[in-house]
Amino acid sequence: MRILITGGAGFIGSHLCDHLVGLGHEVVAMDNLITGSPDNIAHLIGHPQFRFIKHDVTNFVYVEGPLDAVMHLASLPSPVDYVNLPIQTLKVGALGTHKALGLAKEKGAVFFLASTSEIYGDPLVHPQPEEYWGNVNPIGLRGVYDESKRFAEAMTMAYHRYHKVDTRIVRIFNTYGPRMRLNDGRVVPTLVSQALQRQPLTVHGDGQQTRSFCYVSDLVEGMVALLFSDEVNPVNLGNPEEHTILEFAEIINDLTGNAAGVTFTEARPEDPKQRRPDIGKARTILGWEPKVGLLDGLTQTIAWFKQRLAR
Repeated sequence: MRILITGGAGFIGSHLCDHLVGLGHEVVAMDNLITGSPDNIAHLIGHPQFRFIKHDVTNFVYVEGPLDAVMHLASLPSPVDYVNLPIQTLKVGALGTHKALGLAKEKGAVFFLASTSEIYGDPLVHPQPEEYWGNVNPIGLRGVYDESKRFAEAMTMAYHRYHKVDTRIVRIFNTYGPRMRLNDGRVVPTLVSQALQRQPLTVHGDGQQTRSFCYVSDLVEGMVALLFSDEVNPVNLGNPEEHTILEFAEIINDLTGNAAGVTFTEARPEDPKQRRPDIGKARTILGWEPKVGLLDGLTQTIAWFKQRLAR
């Protein structure tokens, strides 16, 4: 297959490029490099099955030749990014999705949307199944990201129903691993960076808010399984093992030998109190579930961050 991946130089996108090239597919990665990095795909440059195009997907998208799939991962998923770049966040979710869907329609390609657990907002149902519609503040600080993804899902299904585009939608829960940005602002890079620098780990609020953390290789395998399935409706992918942020911080301190402990700061506005995927649908339809345990995944991630900080 020949597959376009928007956001292909990002954290998840670059791992997806690796995986698909490794399976023998031809991959065209597209990224404007606002949050993606050339370092993430440098090892693929020159590979006969890989091509990179620097382009902003919110503008008209042209790719020469046939495409079998368009995987739309371009996004600004970090709270730091979507607070500092709110308009860009909305545009890539709305205009970017529209442009990518138009390309998929033109090429007769499968359209794959990387959506998010954030569409559930601060959930009133726990764990979150795909049938849950969510609890989102559309005008809050997080609304620019949450609503852009909800709009993207609605537009994807509209193209499926009206234009008969073959679609897939994955709702990605917290994912971590090598190639996350040091200044990403999300939980894993923030806490690991602090621990490796022997600083107290910053915990927002009382630390009792929960998250579930999926290692990136597990997520990518699930995404590829979904791409090659016939499932049109959204599918959750994530690790259902749930931890409080305080527990997570303590695990990172233990793994890094950081004796500085934790420090508490004020809670982030509208920070969801709990987040855990119901992955029953992924298990049944895709035969998928995560394999990498938290300690193994964090050990690999910490080793990667240690190398980055040593540069």
